[in-house]
Amino acid sequence: MDDKANNKMYIMLVVLAIAVALMAAIIYAGSVASSGQNGEHTLSISGSAEKKMTPDTASLSIGVVFQAPTANESSTQNAALMNAVISELKNIGLQDNEIQTSYVSIEPVYDYNGTPTIVAYSASNTVQVTTKDLGNVSVIIDRSTAAGANQIGGITFSVSDEQQESVRNELFQAAVTDARSKADELASNLGIKIVGVQTASASEGGNVQPLYSPTAAGAAVATPIQPGETTVSMSVQVTYITK
Repeated sequence: MDDKANNKMYIMLVVLAIAVALMAAIIYAGSVASSGQNGEHTLSISGSAEKKMTPDTASLSIGVVFQAPTANESSTQNAALMNAVISELKNIGLQDNEIQTSYVSIEPVYDYNGTPTIVAYSASNTVQVTTKDLGNVSVIIDRSTAAGANQIGGITFSVSDEQQESVRNELFQAAVTDARSKADELASNLGIKIVGVQTASASEGGNVQPLYSPTAAGAAVATPIQPGETTVSMSVQVTYITK
């Protein structure tokens, strides 16, 4: 009886030992696999490139503000003046898609001496003008004010998507070269070697150059306009595999 019990106990211990060994082997294998996936050494570096370009697009706001004793009169007079301005813009050669209404309002004007009292109504109407004819910007400003515009907003110059496309590949290659140069220098200092690329991403941008212009009231000479230069840039983020 004791021999049978001892045999059963021995068999159970052997089975238990085998089960523990198998479980340990499975855990170890999973650990090794995980280590192989996550143990890859990497080095993340950013690179950039930029180029100065002459803007080919100008944008500016042109508006009319008119005050009158009643809301209807201010709105009617404002509409007449803005129609004259838009008509003049089209006479210059601007197309409908280059003139976009950006702001319209009618607001009461108060006298705050004592009890606030409405003394007039102010009607505003502003259009955003965009053109690629930079030589025409001065004419647009001067003839708009002559037609009745009394609000000229800030002028911005930018590089169009089409022009940026012409240098995109050049900037991308330069940004990649910049990133690799930095990575090689850092790897050399760290005593490691770059063996591949894990991930890479790119982003681009163009700086819009603003040119402030105060409220216009008509000028005896042509308004001077200088577009200057705009910076177009490209940046990349590269994660290199090292050993």
